Amino acid sequence: MFAAERRQLILEMVRANGAVSLRELARVVQTSEVTVRRDVRALEAEGLLDRRHGGAVLPGGFTRESGFPQKSHLATAEKTAIADLAANLVEEGEAIVVGAGTTTQELARRLARVPGLTVVTNSLLVAQALAHANRVEVVMTGGTLRGSNYALVGSGAEQSLHGLRVSRAFLSGSGLTAERGLSTSNMLSASVDRALVQAAAEVVVLADHTKLGTDTMFQTVPTDLITRLVTDEPPAHDDRAGTELQALADQGVQIAVAGGQGGSAGVAGPGGDPASARQQRRDVPLPGPRRQVPGAGGGGLRSASAAMLGEQGSGAERARVADLRRR
Repeated sequence: MFAAERRQLILEMVRANGAVSLRELARVVQTSEVTVRRDVRALEAEGLLDRRHGGAVLPGGFTRESGFPQKSHLATAEKTAIADLAANLVEEGEAIVVGAGTTTQELARRLARVPGLTVVTNSLLVAQALAHANRVEVVMTGGTLRGSNYALVGSGAEQSLHGLRVSRAFLSGSGLTAERGLSTSNMLSASVDRALVQAAAEVVVLADHTKLGTDTMFQTVPTDLITRLVTDEPPAHDDRAGTELQALADQGVQIAVAGGQGGSAGVAGPGGDPASARQQRRDVPLPGPRRQVPGAGGGGLRSASAAMLGEQGSGAERARVADLRRR
C-alpha cells in the first residue's frame, strides 16, 4: 500500500471511530507501528487529526465522544498506574461515588479489596467490576442507558443523586485544563457528572497525561472544585502536559503522579523510603492557599505538590497519602 493510500485509510478510521490506537491502525493497514506513527505525525502536521499517546483522535477536541472500544485501547498502562495510585486514597468503610470511564473502571477493580466500602455509580462497568466483591456495597443510579460508554444518564440518574452525601467523588473525562477544569464531549454525561460532584465533599479527578491540555465541549468540574488530580508521568517531550500540570498546581489542585514508565509509585514522607520516592517522583511546585472543602477528610494531599502512593511491605496496612511540604 502506498503512503497516500495508507494515510487516507488511517484518516477514515479515525473519522469513523473518533479515536483509534496505533496497534489497531497498524493491523488494518498491515504495516508496523513505527510506519503508522510517521503517518499519524504527517496527518497531524496537516491538521487532519491529533496524536495521543498510543493512538490518534479527531482534531480540536470539540468533537463527538469516542466509544468504549476505542477508549479502552488508549494509554492502558497509564490508566493502570493511575488506578493503583488512586485506590490508596480510599479508606475502609467509606462511602464514595465513582463516575463512568475506562480509568474509573480500572479503579473499581482495585476497590473490590476494600472492606466495608459503599460505591455509588452510574457506570455499568464499575458495577460489574465490583459485582462479586462480597464486602463492598454497590448502589446504582437510575436513568437511561447510554450504550457508547455503558453509563446511566438523564433526569432519572440525576434525581437519584439528590440528597446524597459521600466523602469523595472519583471522576474521569475527555479533557482537563487549568482554565476550565474537567470536561467531556457529551452533554448528558456532563450533567450526571455535575450531580456526582454535588454529592461529594471532595473531588478526585483521574486523568492520564494525554488528557492534560485538552478542552472539550461541556464542563463537568471547574478547576476550583477539583481537590486532587491523579495522573501519570508525562513524557519529557510533552511540554503541553507539563505546562498544564504546573498551571493546575498553581491554582491549588493537589497532584499525585504515578511512578514513571507506568510503574507503581513509592511513598514519600513518614514511613516511606525517601530515596525510592525521589527516584520516581517529579515534583510540582507547591500551590498557593486553597479554599477548604467542607466535610473533606483529614488525611491526604492537603498541600502536596506531587505525592506518591503505594503499599509498603506485606502487611495489611494501607499506605496513606503523604503530605509533602516545602521546607
